[in-house]
Amino acid sequence: MREINASIPFDKRLWKQDIAGSKAHVTMLAIQGIVSGEDAQAITEGLSRIAAEYERDGVPVNMDLEDIHMVTESRLAELIGPAAGRLHTARSRNDQVATDFRLWVRDAIDEVDAGLKALQQALIARASEHVDAVMPGFTHLQSAQPVTLGHHLMAYVEMLKRDRSRFADARARMNRNPLGSAALAGTGFPIDRHHTAQALGFDGPTDNSLDSVSDRDFALDYLMAATQCSLHLSRLAEEFVIWASQPFGFVKLPDAYSTGSSIMPQKRNPDAAELVRGHAGRIMGCMTALCVTMKGLPLAYSKDMQDDKPPVFEAHDLLGLSIAAMTGMVETVTFRTDRMRALAESGYATATDLADWLVREGDIPFRDAHHITGRAVKLAEERGVPLSDLPLTDLQAIDARITNGVYAVLTVDASVASRRSHGGTAPDQVRARIAQAQAELEAE
Repeated sequence: MREINASIPFDKRLWKQDIAGSKAHVTMLAIQGIVSGEDAQAITEGLSRIAAEYERDGVPVNMDLEDIHMVTESRLAELIGPAAGRLHTARSRNDQVATDFRLWVRDAIDEVDAGLKALQQALIARASEHVDAVMPGFTHLQSAQPVTLGHHLMAYVEMLKRDRSRFADARARMNRNPLGSAALAGTGFPIDRHHTAQALGFDGPTDNSLDSVSDRDFALDYLMAATQCSLHLSRLAEEFVIWASQPFGFVKLPDAYSTGSSIMPQKRNPDAAELVRGHAGRIMGCMTALCVTMKGLPLAYSKDMQDDKPPVFEAHDLLGLSIAAMTGMVETVTFRTDRMRALAESGYATATDLADWLVREGDIPFRDAHHITGRAVKLAEERGVPLSDLPLTDLQAIDARITNGVYAVLTVDASVASRRSHGGTAPDQVRARIAQAQAELEAE
């Protein structure tokens, strides 16, 4: 029972939040005249001493004391005597842990947001370097249309922008104080929950004591946002894995974020990227674990909810590592833009430009233009040449409406330059999006 019941091996991570909550609580109790000012001062000073001990030596793991709350309260009693027993007036471990955990998740969101902002800044910096660098754009991992590397990297800035907004929404939604809800029904003591809410940086107290102690939506919100964020990181990591392979050769990974083989000295394995990709599955598993834990619990608190913290802690650690690894790779990777351009020019990526030219210049319905372009691509494949190398006579044999002006759109540079619609890959559009993203980050 001691082994299954104790949570101190993992909830010791809440010690800073537990002490902060206790200090706010006892200060409020003194203001309300529920405990004496003398006892409140002794408790506050004792908690500060304990915080210094934890900071210096770590939290002692005493399985008999079960959790961080009782470990701290026991140590407080050793330091200041019977006055320590007054700290728990008008609260329960149910609202205490709900408060501590909210404070921890709030801090975790702030850490993640700072990391994601740094990754955005790294992507923007590299995109700025490669606004004009042409690369193949893919659908189904097949060459589709040419884009620029700057445009490609800025796509991930948009993904991270949405991730940050989800974490911000979660933070705003959970920023209510459950402290003072006690076990489940509130308390008969004349406490001031607005005071503790303000002291702890909450927007106000929660409004239903039953919901306050049984709610773990804030943890699920965090895990769901973390899951979506990890999926985006995994997609970027996968692209680095593919791009680093010899058939692609789009990037050269830095030594700091790759490893060698134990028997093949030529290998440069993208281990950091592969681990980020793998972490996404584990983070998703953490989210699923807490969903299943919470799915059928009656109000209010059940001991199952003690298992809420390990998946959140694990997901947070994995997400932080993934963000740091991807930021480091983005900052230090070498992009082989010559290789990107060569493949963009070899995959008939300007076929859509030919079809669009036929629509604009020949007043041909797009479906007909698509068919004509398909015949031109087939001919170029048979000859082993790019579309731009087909003689005009051969193109006119396919459709007499084709003129010499078509060659102006059959280069990859002309293709990307023509995509000037808002959010398109044209370099002037990419520069505009980079300036917009930089302004948004600077305005935060």
